[in-house]
Amino acid sequence: MNINRKLRFQLLVQNWFFVVLFLMLVVLLGYLASQYHIAKDITQANRNILTQGSVNVLKQMKAPINVTVYATKDDASSGETFRKGIVDFFARYQREKKDIRLTFINPSEEPKLAQEAGVKTDGEVVIEYQKRVEHIVPPFAEQEITNLLVRLSRTNQQAVMYLDGHGERNLLGVRNHDIGEFGKQLESKGFKFANPDLTIAQAVPSNGAMLVIASPQVDVSEVEVKKIKAYLEAGGNLLWLLDDDNLRGLKEVADYLGMQVSPGTVMDLASAQYGADARVSFASLYGEHAITKNFMLRTLFPDAHEVTARGTDENGWKVSSLVEVAPNGWLTAKKLAKNEKPEFDEKNDKRGPINIGVALERTYGKKGQRVVIMGNANFLSNTFITNGGNLDFGVNIVNWLAGDDSLITIQPMPLKDINVQIPDTKTGVAVAWTVFHSFQYFIPLGFLLAGLLLWLKRRKA
Repeated sequence: MNINRKLRFQLLVQNWFFVVLFLMLVVLLGYLASQYHIAKDITQANRNILTQGSVNVLKQMKAPINVTVYATKDDASSGETFRKGIVDFFARYQREKKDIRLTFINPSEEPKLAQEAGVKTDGEVVIEYQKRVEHIVPPFAEQEITNLLVRLSRTNQQAVMYLDGHGERNLLGVRNHDIGEFGKQLESKGFKFANPDLTIAQAVPSNGAMLVIASPQVDVSEVEVKKIKAYLEAGGNLLWLLDDDNLRGLKEVADYLGMQVSPGTVMDLASAQYGADARVSFASLYGEHAITKNFMLRTLFPDAHEVTARGTDENGWKVSSLVEVAPNGWLTAKKLAKNEKPEFDEKNDKRGPINIGVALERTYGKKGQRVVIMGNANFLSNTFITNGGNLDFGVNIVNWLAGDDSLITIQPMPLKDINVQIPDTKTGVAVAWTVFHSFQYFIPLGFLLAGLLLWLKRRKA
């Protein structure tokens, strides 16, 4: 075919037209990429997107969130990337909540602003929400930031009161028996504690969020019991954790709530598949309640007791079952000795599932009154709090009792991705060097050479 000047001009126009269309397509794709973001995380622990617990917290935060980072500028020539790391970290939150504003201030250039904000460390982050402010210093992970946001969004600032002086499981204690780790988690989520001495105080303070009775080991005095009952009669909220059917002088309170607890404990032979003793029962079913809504984590309860409560026209309580355990287990008729082998007694024992927790609710005046009774305190102890969903379940209970229903959510899980461990041998180092640099240099160079050879082959054809 003869190529004349006219044909050459037409080919040139076609080629330039293709180039222009291609460049327009690139610009259009760039614009769309800047306007719309889609993130897909394939890491085991969702390192690059937020967990559902964090997303739920952001959904109930209606006002804007201001994040101010007081950090000197990075020196790119020295490989400093602090600011970029902060931008990438908070980008995950900004994708879920568009009105999170991230600002950087250099304290060297703006020392007065840093001083007014109370900044003491280079890199310190100040987060403000509805005129409430908290400071945090890197490094931090999703769990720390989400807990901080929960504290800022908490509307109920009333203290969690706890009964003490009778051998209870202490909310600030460090023994295995205590529930101090649970207390630390509550503090990280914005709760404050108070410890009223009911032997001296005129009454249980009415300005607290709730009263916690965590398994007394000796009898509570009659004077204290009357004050606790008066507190309930006045609309106070209560969390009662029981380790056995010995009410330790609190029978008057139990009768007022229409509550009963079994003398025997729950046996769950299915626990053996998890390497646990039969006395450790696993939750099989959660009730229809705000505390357990969408809650699907496995919880475990060592030496649990059955708990029931009765709502009547007289007391006005609405009773809800919270958690059932041991569907293939049973409830012993009596308390077993520590080393006694559990065996099902057809005549006296009760087959599972067994309910070990109840929530009571009623209207008192213009506000609601809430009570939760658990036939097990051990699940919140320092020994068992990190097992399964025990912490999440406990936090949900306290949030509900405090009236912060919107904060009842699954807590963000810590990262669990497995890190690559390179053997400290010549062979291990050589293999790692080859693998890493193959993706960095060798494979891209191979594609470039293959493309060049293909181009030359076609040109000669």
